[in-house]
Amino acid sequence: MNRAAAYAANAPLMGVPGAAAPAGGEGSWYRGAGGLRLRAAFWRPSALMGARPRGTVVLSPGRTEPIEKYFELIGNFLARGWCVLAHDWRGQGLSARLLPDRLKGHARAVEEYLDDFARLLDAHEATAPRPWVMVGHSMGAALNLATLQAGESRFGGALLSAPMLRIKTGKRSMWSVKLAVRWNLRHGKAGDYVLDDPDDPFEHTFEKDALTSDEARYELWRQQLYACPHLAVGGPTWGWLAFAIDLGERTLKPKALKAVKMPVCVVQPADDDRIWKQTNKWAAKRMGRGRYVEVPGSKHEVIMETDDLRAVFLQEFDALAAYVSPVEDLSPIPEPVASEVSSEVA
Repeated sequence: MNRAAAYAANAPLMGVPGAAAPAGGEGSWYRGAGGLRLRAAFWRPSALMGARPRGTVVLSPGRTEPIEKYFELIGNFLARGWCVLAHDWRGQGLSARLLPDRLKGHARAVEEYLDDFARLLDAHEATAPRPWVMVGHSMGAALNLATLQAGESRFGGALLSAPMLRIKTGKRSMWSVKLAVRWNLRHGKAGDYVLDDPDDPFEHTFEKDALTSDEARYELWRQQLYACPHLAVGGPTWGWLAFAIDLGERTLKPKALKAVKMPVCVVQPADDDRIWKQTNKWAAKRMGRGRYVEVPGSKHEVIMETDDLRAVFLQEFDALAAYVSPVEDLSPIPEPVASEVSSEVA
């Protein structure tokens, strides 16, 4: 079957008061690698009233995150005149899960995700206006980078939030974690929770579990999750951890980084307790046109942060968008306090 033809409409988009799906969008299903049914959604900026969009933002969420968590950001892009194509990775959101227990955050192979993403792009090849800009967070950002390293050339630039290139492993060394992963996979435990910890998302609290310092945005996402429990994902499995380590090692190869020639901006929270920011800075410096921007005071989810910290991410998007699709009448966004922003051109 033709990849572009393997696409059907009528996938739901969930919302709650204060976090409804932006106007101008439609959810759809498409077939990923192995025939899995995956969800995507496409928006056109309604405010343009027939004017030509500036292009299309392809938005890739992080681990556990569905399209719904990004409604506010999608609205930001639409207000700037961009179409938006967002998607649920396999095993997340309303896309097909890989294990009978929907809460298990499982993965099998990097290649499946890259194939899914290529099929998503193929399905929208004729309908998503050019140029295309890649935007991804954490796991999604790392998979985006791997896509570019594999030769994907349909994008004009990329904005990557805290890409998951090297995960933090707490008090355990990476060597010992790799040893534990190999042992569990060898003994048929790929689908078991890491350290038997289900990390039930419905028991999370802002004080203990938030990856943002913005409590209002955190609680709004919690309302979305309770309104549609099927969106939830719990702790990772040993299979997912093996996938994450493999993805990081692939993307951090110097030759692979050097092969990325398009503009890529890495926006890295300074207070990230999930990803090694030093590794992301190192990677940005080795890309042909890489840029590293660190956001002091931000936790891992800078896109969900307070307005002043989140504005840094939006400013970097505006700068990239102005290069990829120049326009004179950009809407202004709040300027962050100068002391809260540090950037470095790699």
